[in-house]
Amino acid sequence: MNKPQVPDFLKNIRVVLARPNHPGNIGSAARAMKTMGLSRLYLVEPKAFPSDEANALASGAVDLLERATVVGSLQEALADVTVACALTSRRRELTTPLSTPRQTTPELIARAHEGEQVALVFGNETFGLSIEEVEQCNRLVTIPGNPDYFSLNLAMAVQVMTYELFSHTEVDVEYLRAEGEAATQSEVEGMCGHLGQAMEDIGYFKRRNSERLMRRMRALFNRAGVLREEIDILRGFYKQVQRTADGSLKKDEN
Repeated sequence: MNKPQVPDFLKNIRVVLARPNHPGNIGSAARAMKTMGLSRLYLVEPKAFPSDEANALASGAVDLLERATVVGSLQEALADVTVACALTSRRRELTTPLSTPRQTTPELIARAHEGEQVALVFGNETFGLSIEEVEQCNRLVTIPGNPDYFSLNLAMAVQVMTYELFSHTEVDVEYLRAEGEAATQSEVEGMCGHLGQAMEDIGYFKRRNSERLMRRMRALFNRAGVLREEIDILRGFYKQVQRTADGSLKKDEN
């Protein structure tokens, strides 16, 4: 199966990092973005950028860093945006409704699909977003976690949010499944017959109900949905067992 294509509308979603202190976090955030199909990175007053450390931690996503847009204010980063989500974990005195990534992402995907510009805004590693920065956003999103210990670093937060977005794109993982042809009922029955004979040859049925046991084995293999290649492997194994049992398999053939 051919690999699915990343939806083009994801280009309408940008990640904005406001005042990041550590270049390594910028690189790690770029890696998280690219893994989830996002490519547009905006940096608001980064303390150190470009940076070798950022490039090292981007791990294959250096192209996002090379195309990153560096601006002097959050207002510049959001100039053409219609939906801006402020990511925060702090209690704030704001009237903007608070939601989780899972609740918010369907709307973001729909808006981006319609051609609107969407932004995910993450704050400084130490202090997060300022109240003034949050007020420039029209959505407030919090990643839920353990109330007694909630400690996501910047790249982790980017990964969680971008994963939630990508999970709504309907890009599945079928292309990763191993290709194989399902065994027919006749092939499964033949393999079970071979198994029964091998069990007989090694004396396995001497103190067991062979009919009842083979019913169980047939049910097991029919339930498993085995492939033709797997049938061949099993029958090769049964044949080896039989040859060992009757002494026709020489030691140097083991």
